[in-house]
Amino acid sequence: MAKKEESTERAIRSISELWELLTDKQKATMRQCISVRNYKKNEIVYAENQLPEHLLCVVEGRVKIYREGIGGRNQIMRMINSVGYFGYRAYFAGEHYVTSAMAFEPTVICSFPMQVIEEIAHENNSLAFFFIHRLAYDLGEADERTVNLTQKHIRGRLAENLLFLKDNYGLEADGATISVYLSREDLASLSNMTTSNAIRTLSSFAAERVIAIDGRKIKIIDEEKLRRISKIG
Repeated sequence: MAKKEESTERAIRSISELWELLTDKQKATMRQCISVRNYKKNEIVYAENQLPEHLLCVVEGRVKIYREGIGGRNQIMRMINSVGYFGYRAYFAGEHYVTSAMAFEPTVICSFPMQVIEEIAHENNSLAFFFIHRLAYDLGEADERTVNLTQKHIRGRLAENLLFLKDNYGLEADGATISVYLSREDLASLSNMTTSNAIRTLSSFAAERVIAIDGRKIKIIDEEKLRRISKIG
């Protein structure tokens, strides 16, 4: 019981931005229905066409949101870092999930029933605007990403996504190595290209001394040039 209470308190601390918007009564209601679960790497969090029932939040770890494409080739739509909320858009839209979610690494996720979230949002304007703001932000990012993935050439797309990973996940202690390690397949999926094209383009960037590669580790050597490649597209 003590371990469960500890994980619950840890989850609540991680969602402090949302938690502080609630009244004491609403906090008590949310505390009663919170669920905290550990996911193994590559474990499915939810699958396409499932009925959305929970607000999900990454407490620790990372989750990739993806959609299955033609021929079994997946397209990564976005990566959810801690503390990131997901899984609620489909509920508000009255739809089934149009994507799937998978733990990118060992991940801790807390969840709340969407029915409870909706009931509280009806009486708490601050919570309602919290989700409006997040949906608006996500829509803006999705619009920009759609343009970039459809109008930029392969080099521009890959450069942009390396910068995206750097900006969202930061760098290691050396100040250059991106602190998230994607397989070539995942990096290709994120950049809307084939794995072979991703490998060739990475090798090209390395030959030009824009990046250095060590297995799945990617070190940015010349960020200014990488940004120029991204911009030119």
